[in-house]
Amino acid sequence: MVAAVSLQNVHKVYNNICVVNDLSLAIEPGEIFGLLGPNGAGKSTTIRMLTTLAQQTQGDIVVAGYDVSRQPTEVRRQIGVVLQQVSVDADMTVWENMEFHGRMHHLPAARRQAEIRRWLAYVGLSDRANDKAKTLSGGMKRRLQIARALLHQPSILFLDEPTVGLDPQTRRRLWEIILELNREHKMTMLLTTHYMEEVEYLCDRIGIMDKGVLIESGTLGELRQKHGEGIVMKQKGDRWEYLFFPSLAAANQYLDQQPDKTGMMTRPANLEDIFVELTGRNLD
Repeated sequence: MVAAVSLQNVHKVYNNICVVNDLSLAIEPGEIFGLLGPNGAGKSTTIRMLTTLAQQTQGDIVVAGYDVSRQPTEVRRQIGVVLQQVSVDADMTVWENMEFHGRMHHLPAARRQAEIRRWLAYVGLSDRANDKAKTLSGGMKRRLQIARALLHQPSILFLDEPTVGLDPQTRRRLWEIILELNREHKMTMLLTTHYMEEVEYLCDRIGIMDKGVLIESGTLGELRQKHGEGIVMKQKGDRWEYLFFPSLAAANQYLDQQPDKTGMMTRPANLEDIFVELTGRNLD
């Protein structure tokens, strides 16, 4: 199977600083891939290169079968992009935002209007079509960005921090939209996020970047199996120390053998534990 997204030995250098360092990664068709990393890890730069907004310094990037350096126009026809920054035009109506995007993609008028109605209904904004975008809540603006990104029927969707700053209820609604798109439309997605539970809920596979390097990748199950499925937590002053064990049973056995169990407890390992273990930092 040909990968939907492929990066081979990709580097990106800004002002003599390598912000993405020898990145190789493949995302399969229909997969939701989550890219995690502390601030400055290179996640957003990676998305900018994949979406033709930045040129790689070295290496090969192929998206939907097209080389991003030599065929950027073809790549743009195949992708939808939802960036972290709210990018709707506040003084245009919801419909006008969609109409402008459809014209930029040269969609014929009849198809354009049908697709606008379709995707506004899909994200629950049909009743706000004639309202100025500036009157929408943060969550509605994000839904408008998603609808706009889907208007030209892309095969791959890039989501850079799509739920940042949103309340938990709105975030959950966006999660359901993302899952529906993947399941019903077989859409491939690359997602960056600062929310561990978002990755655990949505993603088929996970990549962890730090200082421009992909330091780990795999399913959540594979990561837990590799790094440990059980943890012993021990309080040391105002912080906790973590010891990983192959299983929760092994962690419990270790705890049972301790003469003094004060300030100690066991629990299953989660993605955040593995992330901190690998990077030495919490996800900011």
